Amino acid sequence: MALHEQLARIDRYRELAGFQTEPAQMRAAGPGKIGELRLGFSLRDGRSVLHDLYRVAPLLVQQALYWDEAMPELPIVSVISVGGGILQGDRYHIAIDVAEGASAHVTSQGANRIHQMDANYASQHQEIRAAAGSYLEFLPNFTIPYRTSRFVSETEITADETATVLYAEMAMTGRKHHHALERFGFDLLSMRVRARRPDGRLLFAEKLLIEQGNDTLDLPAVARGYDAFANVLCLTPPETAARIDERMTINAAPGHPRAMSGVSRLPNGAGLMFRAVGVESYDVRAEVKRFWTVVREEARGRTLPDDFLWQ
Repeated sequence: MALHEQLARIDRYRELAGFQTEPAQMRAAGPGKIGELRLGFSLRDGRSVLHDLYRVAPLLVQQALYWDEAMPELPIVSVISVGGGILQGDRYHIAIDVAEGASAHVTSQGANRIHQMDANYASQHQEIRAAAGSYLEFLPNFTIPYRTSRFVSETEITADETATVLYAEMAMTGRKHHHALERFGFDLLSMRVRARRPDGRLLFAEKLLIEQGNDTLDLPAVARGYDAFANVLCLTPPETAARIDERMTINAAPGHPRAMSGVSRLPNGAGLMFRAVGVESYDVRAEVKRFWTVVREEARGRTLPDDFLWQ
């Protein structure tokens, strides 16, 4: 689907009906407001490489690096935002393609900061394609929505039944250490994921929607006492999912622990979903890393270095 069609579809989301005002500074999706990034990974001479790279500021990738000591053949790519955060009217498009048998790790240089807004909204459309036998770790840093911000994320995953895709969405309730009104002070946070097989068969779809004025957010079964959240999807063959599930333990200690987490099965034999909440971002990162370690060990027979990302 063409980029303008993707933007038009997101623009019709129900929750965006009240956020269509054009910014006074620069029109939405105008020149300099659309960031694009395309990454393609494939096997060459027995090693995975970043063979395709297209970038439009404010999104930037420089090159793939190989600094994972436990998996030295893994190309690691860090997405950089040269704009200092996401502003009203920004539209981002990220496409990641992992060819047959290839592997890759994609992360972000820092937190995804959604700045305050008084008009319009910001959106991000992501497309992930994983071919037969491929392996992708897509673990961006936290999204931090500032007060009165509006952000919509849409992710489409197409994965072969023999591929493994580890995809994470991590978010904060706001800049809680900046001002008391920042906690759940954003107007809108909408994050949707859909996964399919290459033949188009839908595996599952889910959506996280938080809107201003929702008085259920601090109920005990939702987010009371916790300000960091992670939703991690692991699309992987059923036999791999079973091994991962068997090894993962639920973290739900009585009282009020620093973090809580658990694993559930995705429908249609797609894999697993791991969710965690925590007091601070580092509490949730520790839980995500625990799941990530098991996924890599069972899917690739490798582990994570003791001191690695987020340490």
